[in-house]
Amino acid sequence: MADTLVNVHNNKRSNENDVVEGRDAKKLMLWSGAVDAESDPAASFANARHEFGEHGGVNMSIEASATFTVMEPDTLRRMFAGELGPENDYFVYSRHFNPTVLNLSRQMAALEGTEAAYCTSSGMSAITAALLQLCSSGGHIVASSTLYGGTHALMSNFFPSKCNITTTFVEINDLDAVENAIVEGKTTVLYFESMANPSLKVANIPALARIGHKKGLTVVVDNTFSPMVLSPARLGADVVIHSVSKFISGGADIIAGAVCGPASLVNKMMDLHDGALMLTGPTMNAKVAFDLSERIPHLALRMKEHSHRALVFAQRLKKLGVKVLYPGLEEHPQHELLKSMGNKDYGFGGILCIDMGTVEKANKFMSYLQNYAQFGFMAVSLGYYETLMSCSGSSTSSEMSAEAQKLAGITPGLIRLSIGYIGTLEQKWGQLEKALIKFNEKH
Repeated sequence: MADTLVNVHNNKRSNENDVVEGRDAKKLMLWSGAVDAESDPAASFANARHEFGEHGGVNMSIEASATFTVMEPDTLRRMFAGELGPENDYFVYSRHFNPTVLNLSRQMAALEGTEAAYCTSSGMSAITAALLQLCSSGGHIVASSTLYGGTHALMSNFFPSKCNITTTFVEINDLDAVENAIVEGKTTVLYFESMANPSLKVANIPALARIGHKKGLTVVVDNTFSPMVLSPARLGADVVIHSVSKFISGGADIIAGAVCGPASLVNKMMDLHDGALMLTGPTMNAKVAFDLSERIPHLALRMKEHSHRALVFAQRLKKLGVKVLYPGLEEHPQHELLKSMGNKDYGFGGILCIDMGTVEKANKFMSYLQNYAQFGFMAVSLGYYETLMSCSGSSTSSEMSAEAQKLAGITPGLIRLSIGYIGTLEQKWGQLEKALIKFNEKH
């Protein structure tokens, strides 16, 4: 096998006394294979470095060790001094760098077309660590008013009281409002979701990136709702965040996150002395990283089917007079924008929303969908092979005040459906239609 493809761990045993030169260049080598000119994320992923197993297995080995040995007494000092590191296959402790997690991180970087990435124990830990690295006490963030409830709570409650970091929330597609909210010399980050949770508002990533860069900001985009569908870094974003727990995992059995961006940022986040990831310690378990690395190769196939079914169901529900929110429908305010930004053949995403008017009607319809028609499950999260549904205002966005929900476009009867791909399309449509017929009979 080619040496460029096989990570020979024992090389370090004969190299510990070598003089290490050009550390910065070697740190960049840590992320080799991540940046690719391919516009299709699946093609970019396929071109990335493949890590073989220790004994020649087609799958990488799991490095489950918490700590790592050295052969020479002075090596630990040199590692802690930054002279030796994972770019030379030297590992200290798995809260810092772990070989298995590092390989999954390379895969994430390839997927998003960024120079580097590192994976974390949850999506919220990825968001928190990235923002703590990019902001200092007294700092300021401009963020979309339409965000996942946990992210909104982090910015509106936790950061101001615990970190002295404030946030101005704006209508993200009002570009003038975005620019006017930026405070010269204080604002450091422009933050938004590529496809908003749960309103499915699509952000104009290229235009927002231009505004942010003109003002010297780091543009951070949460792409959890639209992996493969959108590639924010290729559209101008600096940092891409994922809750890997969702579509990328696909099994509703893993909690994980990722920060994708420049190698300089990721290296700072993992710095032994002031790195937000290193020091706050939201470490991903190596066994989790291995499991996820085996799922990413078929993410493209899954996303295409999620998107296809969501579009078909949205179109059919619309014909039946149901109030549907889905960016694949021509009347969606950002339909043309998403078409212009989206990666070819991945559709418009696997999430659609139905507005039932009131929370009582929403709850009744979800009950019929699950308990009468077996269409899906009442549960939060998304990206599962079964359809998951929740009433956002009283669940995943419940951290937001009524006023904040209104500004975010979250109505009381809004049902978010993450469309699965189990069974046949017509089988699942029949179940959905069955529940709708019963609901209409009762209401």
